[in-house]
Amino acid sequence: MIIERLELRVLRLPLVRFFETSFGRVYDRTFMLVRLDGGGVTAWGECVADNDPYYSAETVETAWHITSAFLAPLVLGVEFGHPRDVFPALRRVRGHRMAKAAVEMAAWDLYARQAGKPLAAVLGGTRARVAAGVSIGIQDSLEQLLDRVGAELADGYQRVKIKVKPGWDLAAAAAVRERFGQVPLMVDANAAYRLEDAEHLAGFDQFGLMMIEQPLDYDDLRDHAALQRRIATPVCLDESIHSVRRGRDAIDAAACRIINIKPGRVGGHGESIRLHDLCASRAVPVWHGGMLESGIGRAHNLHLSSLPNFSLPGDVAASRRYYVPDLIDPPIEVGLDGTIPVPDGLGIGVHVVEDRVERATIRRLEITR
Repeated sequence: MIIERLELRVLRLPLVRFFETSFGRVYDRTFMLVRLDGGGVTAWGECVADNDPYYSAETVETAWHITSAFLAPLVLGVEFGHPRDVFPALRRVRGHRMAKAAVEMAAWDLYARQAGKPLAAVLGGTRARVAAGVSIGIQDSLEQLLDRVGAELADGYQRVKIKVKPGWDLAAAAAVRERFGQVPLMVDANAAYRLEDAEHLAGFDQFGLMMIEQPLDYDDLRDHAALQRRIATPVCLDESIHSVRRGRDAIDAAACRIINIKPGRVGGHGESIRLHDLCASRAVPVWHGGMLESGIGRAHNLHLSSLPNFSLPGDVAASRRYYVPDLIDPPIEVGLDGTIPVPDGLGIGVHVVEDRVERATIRRLEITR
């Protein structure tokens, strides 16, 4: 596989409805796409970095700079025997895993298309459908939250995640439990609490949650281990797990019982597979997180979610929850059984509607050998 051309685009898409976390509220999403061409084939990757450095130190601007100035020269014209070789080829650039992931994941799509296979077959996927969960942001009222949960459950989602922060937490979980009984439920704090809040966080134990995701600092393991000893609810780590080594350290420290895998956060599909395999070997279940991706990134997520240790429903919801129209056609849909089919076409297996991409583009750069 030789990458002959790399194209970067920054796009902006309006969200169907606002999405609020402990970081703040957003009404649209600005993100970067990577297009690779080689051997007469076109492939796509999506960078999950945000405009703001709140979830991660990376931003759209840093990803654009790093990819155009440093990553592109390291992959253009290079013959790769397999896409798992792309991430190691970028090692001289420290950090910037979201930028690297966008290039690396596009390379997996390119390789699969050239091989005439769906991406899942190349990644090692084992299932044709994946269980879908849904992530619901902080709302303006508890009644609004309950309306949203009810609508998502009616659409078939198998698990509900609600965002929490100080002042919007125990009462929100209690309201969902009271209205909807023992629906599979988890909460996500996005690092909004401190270890000093352990007694308060133990209040979640009464609700029988699947997990509490990233309650403490984004780069912490020690305090999460201390918190896990003090609460019964399983801790799941997200932002803290930015590499396979960090995943191993977290498991060794008993800092969590579940890990969220996002390929953009850890550096792409290859590193995600390594983290998935590590967790499987240590009997730690994993699930696939989401970053408000368009259909391009969402398709990548579906293929990766087909690996066997993704045993919990992921944040791989339908396109229409986020973008109408999406950048792909047909859009990704959730079945009545709460699962989503893994696309069976070549590569990521979805049709990218290029005129929609063009309309949403606010910046573009083409780089060749």
